[in-house]
Amino acid sequence: MSTGSWRIYEGTDLPVSLAAALAAFVEQGYHGTSVRDIARRAGLSVPGLYHHYASKQAMLVGLMTAAMDELISRSRDAEAEAGPTARARFDAVVESLLLFHMYRRDQAFLGSTEIRSLEPANRENYVGRRDEQQRMLDAIVATGIESGDFDADHPADASRAVTTMCVGVAGWYRPGGPLDPTELAQVYLSIARRIVGCTP
Repeated sequence: MSTGSWRIYEGTDLPVSLAAALAAFVEQGYHGTSVRDIARRAGLSVPGLYHHYASKQAMLVGLMTAAMDELISRSRDAEAEAGPTARARFDAVVESLLLFHMYRRDQAFLGSTEIRSLEPANRENYVGRRDEQQRMLDAIVATGIESGDFDADHPADASRAVTTMCVGVAGWYRPGGPLDPTELAQVYLSIARRIVGCTP
């Protein structure tokens, strides 16, 4: 991504079949959605849908993998652009998390609510990617504690609390509210700073 582009969201590049699956899963839940329903939404026959994805599980994995790939990529770009200080890196990664969970709220919501529907091996892989994202923020917070920029008695717990807050935004955020995503991200970023004890 180019400079600052981790903040820019211009729609998704999901294929039609996955976009249809996402809409169905969010609306009806994974187990409440049939392959026939996804095919209908995608304008495909059931065999045509199976040509692209071998199963409904494969579609869920595809959606959740795409979301984590994008989230981690944007977070890495945000951190890389922020500069060396823990404060700047923390602000950038948290802002990236918040924006993702607003602009990609359906995919983020799916990742939070349907992890239970992943088969064991797929769940293990997804949790590993989710943990990779968490470790990124954990490392920044730990660095901030060492440098004196942050003051949290329980850094790992504070870091997880920040992530949980960001993830939770996907469950309630809707466009058209009193604050746009950029403004709302700044409100929640100020809360995140207090959680980790960001010193003046």
